[in-house]
Amino acid sequence: MKRLISIFTLAIALFTVTFSNPAFAADAAGGAKIFSANCAACHAGGNNVIMAKKNLKKEALAEYGMNTVAAITTQVTKGKNAMPAFGGRLSAAQIEDVATYVLAQSEKGW
Repeated sequence: MKRLISIFTLAIALFTVTFSNPAFAADAAGGAKIFSANCAACHAGGNNVIMAKKNLKKEALAEYGMNTVAAITTQVTKGKNAMPAFGGRLSAAQIEDVATYVLAQSEKGW
């Protein structure tokens, strides 16, 4: 019985991987436009006009656990503290594009 369950589980996993839609990389160039229109007022040049030490520079993102696209996406979507939530204003794809752009810019040093 254990062997049958293992085979069934493996078959489901293979089916899921084989027939799932491919993931597409986010669009950093599109993210730059969205950032400029929605984020730059507070975060121009990777800075933060509200809470200066919580900027978008590589070191600060790492310190606050915001150094992944997933973490930045969550922050932009839900907001936190003084940062408003953009989940109602931007689509999930737009937010992922912005997160990709922010992370790429932090790697470049803004």
